[in-house]
Amino acid sequence: MKALVYHGPGEKSLDERPIPELTAPTDAIVKVARTTICGTDLHILKGDVPTCEPGRILGHEGVGVVHQVGEAVSGLAAGDHVLISCITSCGRCDYCRRGMYSHCTTGGWILGNRIDGTQAEYVRIPHAQSSLYRIPAGLDEEALVMLSDILPTGFECGVLNGKVQPGCTVAIVGAGPIGLAALLTAQFYSPAQIIMIDPDANRLEVAHRFGATACIDNARADAVAQVLKLTESVGADCVIEAVGIAPTFELCQQLVAPGGTIANIGVHGVKCDLHLEKLWDRNIAITTRLVDTVSTPMLMKTVKAGRIDPTRLITHRFRLDDILSAYETFSRASSTRALKVLIEAS
Repeated sequence: MKALVYHGPGEKSLDERPIPELTAPTDAIVKVARTTICGTDLHILKGDVPTCEPGRILGHEGVGVVHQVGEAVSGLAAGDHVLISCITSCGRCDYCRRGMYSHCTTGGWILGNRIDGTQAEYVRIPHAQSSLYRIPAGLDEEALVMLSDILPTGFECGVLNGKVQPGCTVAIVGAGPIGLAALLTAQFYSPAQIIMIDPDANRLEVAHRFGATACIDNARADAVAQVLKLTESVGADCVIEAVGIAPTFELCQQLVAPGGTIANIGVHGVKCDLHLEKLWDRNIAITTRLVDTVSTPMLMKTVKAGRIDPTRLITHRFRLDDILSAYETFSRASSTRALKVLIEAS
């Protein structure tokens, strides 16, 4: 089969690999229909994720058709159309019983990280019974690719951790796919303002169409001054960091209101400064989280009901044969205007 393989920082190629086989009775083999590229894949290629070793097939998102199931898997059968969760969960360990699937003792974020992932024609899914979701008839499978990772990540790590409430003010730093996913799902709670901050004018235009009440180009304007102006000099009740670099995390510290929350989503590869000399008396909370995907069933219902349309995040489409061009397009988003690139694997 064809697969996108990581060979070390900055190195990747489309290679031929054997079709994976069942290694445990709880496994399933899925024939991948559609996958995509995540910003985390770019972090891996930068060398920010040392747990991902050279030789790994990348990717942790996708939909497909069950090809084979282990003898201990019930409720799934060959031919079933499924959503692949970016998080693998056994459903039985102490962390899973607390809803912290991301810290499952035999799972967590392993696809495209510690085991081979979804940017291939086939993928092995451990703990298949609790890590795959059967797709109801009639649901748009392209839309559901966005539910593998970015929508639950934006919702759980940003909106839920950020304690978004009716009438509050939300500032989202970073209008990439994850920031836009947080924007879409924050609207479930009817905040009074959602302020989007990004230096990319195209992404801010998209954010405005997606429901942002204000958009700030922080390459051309003082984001702190603008947010203070919009909030009567108070700041934002919830500030969501959706980039993963030190300057944006420091910006979030300047934007948060007394009693507010900074919800970090971004994958940080280097240290960031925490300015406690300015924050120690402001009654704020700072949250971190790796998505648990506990919200995936709920999000599938909102898509089925037409409350959100994740296909609006898809800007480019490629075949698996052309995945290197897809990476080039996605990595140059400022010039290509890419948000999510959809890759057809079969």
